[in-house]
Amino acid sequence: MEKSGYGRDGIYRSMKPPLVLPKDPNLSMVTFLFRNASSYPNKPALIDAETSETLTFSQLKSTIAKVSQGLLSLGITKNDVVLIFAPNSIQFPICFFSIVAIGAIASTTNPVYTTQELAKQVKDSNPKLVITVAELYDKVKGFNLPAVILGPNSNVTSNPNVIHFNDLLNHNPSSSESELNINNVKQNDTAALLYSSGTTGTSKGVVLSHGNFIAASLMVTMDQEVAGERHHVFLCVLPMFHVFGLAVIMYGQLQIGNALVSMERFELEKALAAVERYRVSHLWVVPPIILALAKQSVVKKYDLSSLKHIGSGAAPLGKDLMEECNRNIPNAVVAQIKKAMEKGNIDRVRIYAENAIQKMHEKMNYLRLASCLDAVVARLNMQAKMSITKKSMGKLGSASERRGARLGSVMHGRKGERVG
Repeated sequence: MEKSGYGRDGIYRSMKPPLVLPKDPNLSMVTFLFRNASSYPNKPALIDAETSETLTFSQLKSTIAKVSQGLLSLGITKNDVVLIFAPNSIQFPICFFSIVAIGAIASTTNPVYTTQELAKQVKDSNPKLVITVAELYDKVKGFNLPAVILGPNSNVTSNPNVIHFNDLLNHNPSSSESELNINNVKQNDTAALLYSSGTTGTSKGVVLSHGNFIAASLMVTMDQEVAGERHHVFLCVLPMFHVFGLAVIMYGQLQIGNALVSMERFELEKALAAVERYRVSHLWVVPPIILALAKQSVVKKYDLSSLKHIGSGAAPLGKDLMEECNRNIPNAVVAQIKKAMEKGNIDRVRIYAENAIQKMHEKMNYLRLASCLDAVVARLNMQAKMSITKKSMGKLGSASERRGARLGSVMHGRKGERVG
């Protein structure tokens, strides 16, 4: 297998061409999202896995235009923070893009947070509005913030401080406004205020600009761009409040013209059925789901031949498990990723089962170093005296395992039921 540019200094350098970023400073991530959408206005952009509700790229753009106008009518202006406290849905990206389209700042949060946990983020971010679902409203009502409720209409809207998403969407029925008018939003403006998981202490706010999202999206889709690929189908089971679901899956894939199938929470058979029904080509998960795909017999009951790529993040994944998953789903490359919220991006993709999937690597180019990245391969002599003790290595491993368990539990609920 060809390796990425190994140098005499012991550093592997990407053999891909440098990533070219847009130079226009007056460019918002939403303008960038739809830069090519006029070429495929009727292609599906968002699909609800449960109900099959679908929005094309043209419909997504006009819906964002209407909702952003609705936010302006509520008094939300540039640099105001809007809190999104909700599970995955096709309304989640609509709200996120509508917020950032007007220059406001979206702050996403974990829908399994308690009121006490949520209070810390509310105090730190000082939102002017919260977007949530009826089931979670009791957790936010004590903050005395105006609220927008997603999902089906409910009696929560009898509260004068609350409006329903449909009312926001249709705030001015006489208006024919369906075009996005994005003014005075620049690449270096803040788009999102995300919060870290708190692995090394208390949760911290992480500021990501419009330019951060644009750069990250170009990086993660560079192979597709070079190959001229469009209109893949991504199943989003990872939480959209998290940087990976938000930047890599949701924004990254929509901006290149791929479709996003949204699942509110992960359930193995429902996910498999969605892959079969919507001919999903790409799936990003966490190690417990890889384990289920490798071990559960129910996997064989579904047609998963459309899957080309299965990626895993949040915690290390062993070679044997990757190979076993690949045997169950032979058409798919199985890879893992390392990311950091502070970068809003990917650090590196590593593949362990090199021999097992060499034939797929020859067809697909996902496994090399991304453009502009360098890497050093560390070799540890376990017999030599080292400053890293077994105890400290154990702590490092435990931290990785905790991160994977945390992200997995978000998809199932606070306690995290067993996958499969």
